[in-house]
Amino acid sequence: MFLKYKCLIILLLFLTGNMMTEAQELIAPTDTVMAVVGDTVVSAGQDSVLALDSVPKKQTGLDAPVSYQAKDSIIMTGANWAYLFGESDVKYQQIELQSEKIEMNMDSSLVYATFGLDSIGEEFGYPLFKDGDQQYESKTMRYNFGTKKGYITDVITQQGEGYVTAGRTKKMDNDVLNMKGGRYTTCDEHDHPHFYIQMTKAKVRPKKNIVTGPVYMVFEDVPLYPIGLPFCFFPFSSSYSSGIIMPTFGDESSRGFYLRDGGYYFALSDYMDLALTGEIYTKGSWGLSARSSYRKRYKFSGSFNASYLVTRLGDKGLPDYSLSKDFKLNWTHSQDPKANPYRTFSASVNFATSSYDRNNLNSFYPGSQGFADANQNTKGSSISITQRFPNNPFSISATMNVNQRSKDSTISLTLPDITITMSRIFPFKRKNAVGKERWYEKISMSYNGYLRNSIDTKEDKLFKSSLVKDWRNAMQHQIPVSATFSLFKYLNISPSFNYTERWYTNKVEKAYDMQKKQVVARDTTYGFYRVFDYSTSVSASTTLYGFYKPLPFLGDKIKMIRHRFEPSVTLSYTPDFGASKYGFWKDLMYEDQYGQTQQISYSPFEGGMFGTAPNGKSGSVSFQLDNNLEMKIKSDRDSTGERKISLIDKLSLGMSYNMAADSFKWSDLSVGLRLKFSKSYTLNLNGTFDTYTYGYDEATKTVRRLDIPRWQAGKGLGRLRQTGTSFSYTFNNDTFGKLFGKKDNNDDSNNPPTDPNASNDPEFEQISSGEEGDQQGKMEGGRLRGAKKDTGEFDSYGYMVNKVPWSLSFSYSMQLRYGDFDPSKLEYKYKLTHALSFNGNIQPTKNWRFNFNATYDFDTHKISYMTCNITRDLHCWQMTASFVPVGPYKSYTFNIAVSSSLLKDLKWRQSSNYRDGQKWE
Repeated sequence: MFLKYKCLIILLLFLTGNMMTEAQELIAPTDTVMAVVGDTVVSAGQDSVLALDSVPKKQTGLDAPVSYQAKDSIIMTGANWAYLFGESDVKYQQIELQSEKIEMNMDSSLVYATFGLDSIGEEFGYPLFKDGDQQYESKTMRYNFGTKKGYITDVITQQGEGYVTAGRTKKMDNDVLNMKGGRYTTCDEHDHPHFYIQMTKAKVRPKKNIVTGPVYMVFEDVPLYPIGLPFCFFPFSSSYSSGIIMPTFGDESSRGFYLRDGGYYFALSDYMDLALTGEIYTKGSWGLSARSSYRKRYKFSGSFNASYLVTRLGDKGLPDYSLSKDFKLNWTHSQDPKANPYRTFSASVNFATSSYDRNNLNSFYPGSQGFADANQNTKGSSISITQRFPNNPFSISATMNVNQRSKDSTISLTLPDITITMSRIFPFKRKNAVGKERWYEKISMSYNGYLRNSIDTKEDKLFKSSLVKDWRNAMQHQIPVSATFSLFKYLNISPSFNYTERWYTNKVEKAYDMQKKQVVARDTTYGFYRVFDYSTSVSASTTLYGFYKPLPFLGDKIKMIRHRFEPSVTLSYTPDFGASKYGFWKDLMYEDQYGQTQQISYSPFEGGMFGTAPNGKSGSVSFQLDNNLEMKIKSDRDSTGERKISLIDKLSLGMSYNMAADSFKWSDLSVGLRLKFSKSYTLNLNGTFDTYTYGYDEATKTVRRLDIPRWQAGKGLGRLRQTGTSFSYTFNNDTFGKLFGKKDNNDDSNNPPTDPNASNDPEFEQISSGEEGDQQGKMEGGRLRGAKKDTGEFDSYGYMVNKVPWSLSFSYSMQLRYGDFDPSKLEYKYKLTHALSFNGNIQPTKNWRFNFNATYDFDTHKISYMTCNITRDLHCWQMTASFVPVGPYKSYTFNIAVSSSLLKDLKWRQSSNYRDGQKWE
């Protein structure tokens, strides 16, 4: 009986176990469905009984969990497959895969991503694979998170400045991409590039290099099969590193075939680099160059460029053979103001031998920097250092100046040029002043000292010159003392005293040369010589105002006219330093070629660097009159209802009378006029009027100035001796808009009415723009694949703005002065010299640009020099054309090249040489 019940119990337990197993399967089915409600993923949870299952789970081989999400929906099947729809995203460690559709196998760690199709069959949502900072876009991608290998079709990735695309690609576990049928281009039109290098097979090491098999070029879908290479190597580097600089090659008519600008680049440190390049020609010419840039933050920055060039032209042994050795040095250095508040150092050196620019190959082509240098007749260089002392009025500055003239190879060198300055001090001012300021406390003084050593010579004689005989050196001291007092509250009295002393190391004695029939230098004596002079003066000045209110019948537009009058009178005195007791001037008597006895006074120091002491006593009275005329009118432009207009901004007249002189006591009349026509243009005119008459000697054919003022001869106060002015103006798009009252684009009247019910939320506006705009903004933003749309600029009404930027600038200068003498009228004729230069640029379309620069010669009545440049942006290419249509430098240059610096050698250049049509003497 017990055995019978025992068997029944076992049978019940067996049946119960089967039922529990079936119930367990119902509670936790293998086919799990996950639905998305809005942005929330809803899935069935597992019962706690599953945690007691002793069956071990499968090992995926992954070191971290895989997270995934989708905007639309996620479906999981019993075969451990997950399907993600709508902006899907799968992440594993630093690896991320984004796509419109993703299929994921939970057992094998495989994922498959592809694009989606919209309602009209357009592709969108291409797979984007991210591994750290590397990105790959494709049409389909199959990837294994466990082995980190994948298979990609139609991949696009950016490497350096270019883009790599391939039809079939294998991604290896070491991030290497093995490609077949790949393309490399710098054109960002990935689907249809303007050009590319077709790679039969390639291995891509991201951020390092690309190594390919046989390659050939393809332009606008036309393959250039004859032009190819058995292999190719593209290096990439985002870090600062050394490397080889590839040379350019070509042919030059007088020097033969060449290799230029090739060498090695040295990344010396984070603060400095160095590039060593060279050039070599088949006919014997060669050259070396060294370029360097340096910078240290908050300290200094600069650049250095040195070149040495050996030029052989013609055949050795023939008359046209020439050999020249030239060098060039460019150096710029600037100190950061934060480096040292008391010491500054700067350098701007541009030194070259006179024939360097003519022999430099870059000077043959218009538009290049070498061409511009070749047309410069003068070059200037300077190096300066200044030291200031805290809590001290003294400062010291030293400068080296070099000026070159390429026309005759003349060089002017000043080394050193030292300046010692003491700022103005009040030596008699009390440190602890009590009461009112004393009159002597207003006395101030300062000091300026100059030490110079200079030479003017030829380039080939510079280093052969004598420091004592050929160089000019001197020192000058200047001590001005002055004070200002007020008299009767309205009159300013300013006495002053000036002392000047010069130190020279030589003096030049003169004599009359009968053969040359002129006074020439006879002997130079070396030693130490002092030449000094001093003068004193006192001036009085005040300011007067005059007002005029127009009569009522003239209208009420003009409210007031004001005249400001500033007269000043200066009395000055200078002793006669031409007296024999000083020894600064000497009298020379001689008989000229006509047998007449002549006497002249000369100073042995008049050719000195700082001049000499004045000859003759001077006690002069100087008059200075400054005028200003303004008008106040009614105006609605200003909030006050009034506006000032400058009629004459400044009109100044100055003249002096020397009471101590024996003759020619009146000086020339100087006049200055400044007129403000607008805020952007002011006219300045300065002139000098001659106050004396002239006579003419028929025998000697010489002109003599007569001690007869013009007003005594009935010829007026004075005759214009010289005047000049210059002005420039630029016309552009805004010029005529300002003249004709163009309204501001920000004016509310130009904006269309807005819907008062419209939301200001940018997200709302983006959603309301339509489904297409949303897809472009969300799925295509920052992607490489997909058509690039150039929408252009639109105004507030939605119309496209078609701007044509242009500008035209004129610069005119005029100088009127005495020319040849007219014996019949006993007056000088006038000579007018003026110059006109103009330049302009225009951009008719977004990609076309044109600019020119020209100078007009009024003597020959033609354009003396003109350069023109045309530029066309060909998207990933750049086309430039430069030409000189007129003048002796008539030539042209046409160049088309890839815009990317990585493929800078991929170019074509055609040019002419202006030297072919020019003879050098």
